[in-house]
Amino acid sequence: MSRLEITVRDAATGSVLEVAGDLDHVTAHDLRTRITGLPLRPDQCLVVDLAGLAFCDSSGLTALLVARAHAHGARADIVLTGVPANTLRVMRIVGLDQVFTLRPDADGAAGHP
Repeated sequence: MSRLEITVRDAATGSVLEVAGDLDHVTAHDLRTRITGLPLRPDQCLVVDLAGLAFCDSSGLTALLVARAHAHGARADIVLTGVPANTLRVMRIVGLDQVFTLRPDADGAAGHP
């Protein structure tokens, strides 16, 4: 089990969260708290970069849905980038690939909500 690390940086179009480690029932609260504390403005794009994600369970997926609700509540967009293959597979099975905008990497994501 690897510790969850969340790094926030600002981009021209909004915040970029880099998430690394295990996103599970123990750590999902940390991500929810960090995201819901982010000030978002209408028309911004929140990018959640999951390239460093080692593991994600259903609690982690729920935390990502909380992030989506927070962004949409602020009339902002949300993009998930760098989703690992194992997490992407689960997202496709449960239909979350139809709910989130997915991009291969964070570099181009913020400009393409």
